[in-house]
Amino acid sequence: MKGFAVEGLASDLNVAWGLEARQEMYEINAGEPDSYRNGGVLLNGGPTASGAQVFPGFRPANEVDEDRTAVGAYVDLEANVTDAFLVSGAVRVESYSDFGETITGKLAARYDFNDMFALRGSVQNGFRAPSLQQQYFATTSTNFINGVPFDITTFPVTDPVAQALGAEDLDAENSVNYSIGAVFRNGPLNVTVDAYRIDVNDRIVLSENLTSQDVRDFLEGQGFLGSGGGRFFLNGVDTETTGVDIVANYAFPETDLGKFDASVGANFNKTDVTAVPDIPQLTALPSNPVLFGRVNVLTFEEGTPKDKLTASLGWERGPFGATVRAIRYGEVLVPSSNPANDYTIDPNTLLDIEGRYTWNERVTLSVGADNVFDEYGDPAPLAQNGTGNTPFSGYIPYGSSGRFVYGKASVKF
Repeated sequence: MKGFAVEGLASDLNVAWGLEARQEMYEINAGEPDSYRNGGVLLNGGPTASGAQVFPGFRPANEVDEDRTAVGAYVDLEANVTDAFLVSGAVRVESYSDFGETITGKLAARYDFNDMFALRGSVQNGFRAPSLQQQYFATTSTNFINGVPFDITTFPVTDPVAQALGAEDLDAENSVNYSIGAVFRNGPLNVTVDAYRIDVNDRIVLSENLTSQDVRDFLEGQGFLGSGGGRFFLNGVDTETTGVDIVANYAFPETDLGKFDASVGANFNKTDVTAVPDIPQLTALPSNPVLFGRVNVLTFEEGTPKDKLTASLGWERGPFGATVRAIRYGEVLVPSSNPANDYTIDPNTLLDIEGRYTWNERVTLSVGADNVFDEYGDPAPLAQNGTGNTPFSGYIPYGSSGRFVYGKASVKF
């Protein structure tokens, strides 16, 4: 970053710029043959699924070796138009060898009414090109339907079967972000409140498994014998997220006991799915297969906490230091394709503690524990954990590993 004197501005014009070039590579190699082929063993007189349990190995037909290059450049400008009014803007240009070019930007401003109060806001657009994995990932398993083997596949969008089902080349995800906030300062107290809205269009998602009888009949009519259907990545999900972030920090006066500082924060948010994908080839079928079903929609809307509260207290005295932090996670819904099987994970609070010793201002030794009281989320209902292998849902926002105790050393050079 470099500052330039510009007539008419209350400060130097700060200019930052950068260039980026990268190559991305993605490869799938076939696994050990017994990981995907059928051994011919019968179960209760009927054929069994082929390959390894849960996730059969990659077959030779799944092999892929793809790469692409991407080049990007950005420039960022910032200056005080007046002593109280700060404006900044940034532009980024990217070019992908397999996708094309895009331009994104950001405009932000801040106005300080006095030393205690300021307003700020920003607007920006975002872009995310489909990853190589989303474009080319493929895996196949053989399922027996009424004793007849069918290949159920996660297709790349380039696969003829996926294209027959309506798959198209993936487009980029695009977003627009808006935020407006206030800053309040009074000596050792600093408070920020920011409201935001994030609109994401054409999210790339994995479709539901399209394996109904009319899908198989449709594929057979297109000449794809033995295909049981499957799923593929596609664009088409739009979401709107609104929320508020509140953060307050306070530095206590230093005493003989040392320096203490406290921080509290809160986030409240809401996400709505405003559009889901629709493919004419499938809506014309009698069963009108669902591309993005109830579980996926509710995962976006209810699968993460709508509120999260944090509080921490830090202490330093000479070479010694410590931090105590509490995090409260709000309620989460664990959705099911059958609404009667939905259940909620109740709010929960976790406590983290860390102690530190710094030697010579360069070497720091730390010991601590995350989730000190070994909290777990609500267990899954027995009816949804018949094997006993999945006692806790993956929707638990803080995981299901319990207490984590650690020691670490860090060195500053």
